[in-house]
This record gives sequence, C-alpha cells and structure tokens, in this order.
Amino acid sequence: MNDSTRGLLLVSSGIVVLSFDGLLVRLAQADGWSIVFWRGLLMFLALGAFSLSAKSRASLKAQPLISAASALLLAFTSIFFVLAVIHTTVANVVVVLSTAPLFAALFTRFFLGESVALHTWLAIGVAALGIMIVFAGAFTPTDLAGNGYALLSSAAVGANLTLLRRHRAIERMPLIALGGLAAAVIAWPKAEPLGLGTTSYWALAIMGLIQMPLATLLINNATRYLPSAEVALFYLLESVLGSLWAWYFLNETPATSTLYGGALVIATLMVHAGLSLRRRPASPGPSRPGAKPCLVADK
Repeated sequence: MNDSTRGLLLVSSGIVVLSFDGLLVRLAQADGWSIVFWRGLLMFLALGAFSLSAKSRASLKAQPLISAASALLLAFTSIFFVLAVIHTTVANVVVVLSTAPLFAALFTRFFLGESVALHTWLAIGVAALGIMIVFAGAFTPTDLAGNGYALLSSAAVGANLTLLRRHRAIERMPLIALGGLAAAVIAWPKAEPLGLGTTSYWALAIMGLIQMPLATLLINNATRYLPSAEVALFYLLESVLGSLWAWYFLNETPATSTLYGGALVIATLMVHAGLSLRRRPASPGPSRPGAKPCLVADK
C-alpha cells in the first residue's frame, strides 16, 4: 500500500465517522457549552492514557509551541462546530465547513510561503459566493451566528491540517487528547455539566469516547501521507453525509438558499479537487530521509 492509498483510506474513514457529529450534537439535547465540556473531557479521558508513552512525551517536548497551537486549534474547531449546530441547521454547518480546503490553501500560502495556483484562487472566489448565498438565507440572528461559528470552525480545521502537515513527526494522539482537555477547560465556566438528562449523557458518551477520538485520529494521521489541502477536501463528503443523517433521522430539511449555495460550493470544490489531484506529484512518503513535505495540492 503506497502513501497516497494509505492517506486516502485514513481520511475517508475518518470523515465517514465524523459525519455523525452534527446528529449526535442534536441528540444530546443540551446547551452548547455543556456539550463542548463533556465531549472534550471524554476525548481526553479516552486518549489520555494512550498519550503517556515515552514517544508521545518526547514528541510534545520536542515541539512544545507547535503542539500547544495544534491542541488549541482542535479545541476551537470543536467549540465553534458545536455552537454552530446549536444555532443553525446541520446542513448549513457542514456546507460552510466544506470550505476547509480553501482555508488550508490560503494558510499554506501566507504562513508557509507556498504558491497557490490560479485555479485555487478561482475556487476560493466562487466558493465564497456560495457561502454568501448560504448566509443570505440566514433570516434570523441565530442562523447568522450559527453560520459564523461554522466559518470559524472551518478556518480552524484548515489551519490545523496545514500545521500538522508541516510537522509530520509530531504524535497526533496526545494533541487530540490535549485539544479535548483545552475545550473542556474553556467551556467549563459556562457549562452545566451535571444538569443534563440520561439521554444526553448517552449521546455525549458515544461522541466523546468513540466517535470524535476515532474520527480525529484518522483524519489527523492522514496528513502524514497527503497534503493538508487534499485532506481537507474530504470535508465535502461530510457536507453530504452530515446533511443526509440530519434529514433522515431528524427530518431537518435544508433551506433553499443552503441547497443552492451548497451545490455551488460542492461543485466548485469537486472541480478544484480533480485539478489538484491531477497536478500533484507522487508523494515521497514521510519516512524518506531528507524529503520535503508537499503542503498544498496544487503546488
């Protein structure tokens, strides 16, 4: 199995698991900060014990600032995603979140100095138009706030994937555990963790102990084998599956503006993905001595 195949299997599996996130947040039937608190704390408990190995500790000590930055970005991703789902429809959230690859491309350009191809700039412009259409359907302040939170979550995803791709040697599991702990600490002052119903705790347990740790671990490890922008492109799959689960299990029908704007965003990113995959050279793999990481799909 070559690096590209391994990366594709990791990220596709991770996105499928992640696509149930919006559904589980809805099923938790709790306020956003309590969900963030329990989800983060349970992720830390689920992965913390596996993050105490000598290799994990050495990885964190070798790159303390990068590790802290990645953990905070993971925490912000979780916080903004949950708040977005609380304030607007799951379909809106996952459509806006699908812009993560464009954020990844922008961050690699401005922070890492990598060039961005013309078709990526065009994709960013057209996708921005699609997101404007989605926002245009936000007729209430609550929907508008939800879309804004989703956009912040998407930016955090793109930034973290770029950071991890740049530093492929860092162990992913302790970062995810620390990210969960950071989210729990940030949410704690505003949360009511002991005032929830039994159904809420079941949904939170599935989310925090199984679904989110597994999904995040698979996706973050995919950055060892694929460019960050290419990994982020798989969030397109979440936009389709996440909307499908919300519609099928919760009868949550997307607004017309979400359908139009989402179709424009998804079509644009699919074309961009095809062009990026065709242009990307074969990856040398993370274990090849002296190899430089390819940070964007359209270098």
